[in-house]
Amino acid sequence: MRTRNTAATTTEATTTEGTATDAAVATDAVALRRSVAAGAVGVFVHWFDWAAYAYLAGTVATVFFPAEDSTTGLLAVFGVFAVSFGIRPIGALVFGPLGDRIGRKRTLSLVIFIMSGATLTIGLLPGYASIGIAAPVLLVVLRLIQGFAAGGEFGSAASFLAESAPRRRRGFGVSWLEVGSLLGFLAGSFAFLLLSAGLDENQLVSWGWRVPFLVAAPLGVIGFIIRNKIEDTPEYRALEAGDAIPRSPARELLRSHKRELLQAAGLMAAMHVPFYAVLTYLVTYETDYLGHSADSAALLSTVISLLGLALVPLFGLLSDRVGRKPVFVGATAALLVLSTPAFLLMRTGPAGTWIAGLPLGVILAAILGTYAVWSAEAFPTRTRQSGLSIAYNVTAALFAGTVPYLMTVLISATGSTLVPGPYLMVFAACGLVAALSLRETAGSALLRPEDVPEAAVTEVR
Repeated sequence: MRTRNTAATTTEATTTEGTATDAAVATDAVALRRSVAAGAVGVFVHWFDWAAYAYLAGTVATVFFPAEDSTTGLLAVFGVFAVSFGIRPIGALVFGPLGDRIGRKRTLSLVIFIMSGATLTIGLLPGYASIGIAAPVLLVVLRLIQGFAAGGEFGSAASFLAESAPRRRRGFGVSWLEVGSLLGFLAGSFAFLLLSAGLDENQLVSWGWRVPFLVAAPLGVIGFIIRNKIEDTPEYRALEAGDAIPRSPARELLRSHKRELLQAAGLMAAMHVPFYAVLTYLVTYETDYLGHSADSAALLSTVISLLGLALVPLFGLLSDRVGRKPVFVGATAALLVLSTPAFLLMRTGPAGTWIAGLPLGVILAAILGTYAVWSAEAFPTRTRQSGLSIAYNVTAALFAGTVPYLMTVLISATGSTLVPGPYLMVFAACGLVAALSLRETAGSALLRPEDVPEAAVTEVR
């Protein structure tokens, strides 16, 4: 009888333990979904707006600039686009440290509120024919406001997702940040295609161009509501409980964590350049230098984006299983080896371009699935948002927006259409060096002993 009772007790204890484990897994899954929704919605809205503005550049030029010189108007629109990139580091210097001082939740809510408000105002803005020179001036101001707020989006969202996701699924959770950006990019492109197919030129100029900007505003409101209802991260709450909120996180970052800042910048540079080269510049490269049709080039870009949507979370999950370093090092090493052969293959025709472009898309997906979580894990909690914001936006301003311009200049100067291959190799090497210098962080605790007193650390899972 005693044996049976012991066995029954053991079975009951095992069942109870299993039930508790199942409940914990379910709780983690719910928490992960909530954090993903809160973190990714802002980057979706941002990239939706970015794609819509880029694709509607010709129409925006017609609406906001004098009609006498369409080329000058188009250049002005792209100039406004570039300026909005240039102001992002300033936004990073404001919102990064602010998030380390007042919390991830508050900056997440603030940046999406500012971005959405500016986007809505652009959608309602009168054109040059109505208010003259005030129209392009207001457009510039509003794009500057958007760029300023966008400077705080990535650091806030990446910090929040990294600190909210379950430790063993952190790579998977943070990877959805890039899924949000790819979805936003595709949604903006799709909105442009619908408008182009359904409206004539006069309708597009008179009111159709406003639709994506007006649609983005309620999406931003939904995102603001989601973000405003979430709790701040366990790590940040531990800083508050331990009275360890940094007074000057940017100064602390530059004084004590310059190495981590440079390492994260290396990872991010190795992401920015392939992202813009493969997803945006490749369309121009195919049509201008390879003579392919615009439809074929756009289709390849769309397929690569869809491939990324499927693969980015899988690579994030893989990095949880095998580590950040094997995935990222493998991807950047492959980019280093295959970049120039890929562009050589593209010169053989459309079939060669597809055969070369799809592997580049897979490599990009591996980088996108790991760079953000590894960068987040590199910084201590006290300065995480500052480090992520500054590294991301400085490298974006220097290397992302300049890809089309530099490619055009270098191809013209050298007379070689192979330039993009070696250019990608340079940044693959930067990412590889940064990755090899970083320690493996998969499954590690984000809250470090130097962040807060030991008593507060125990509150974090």
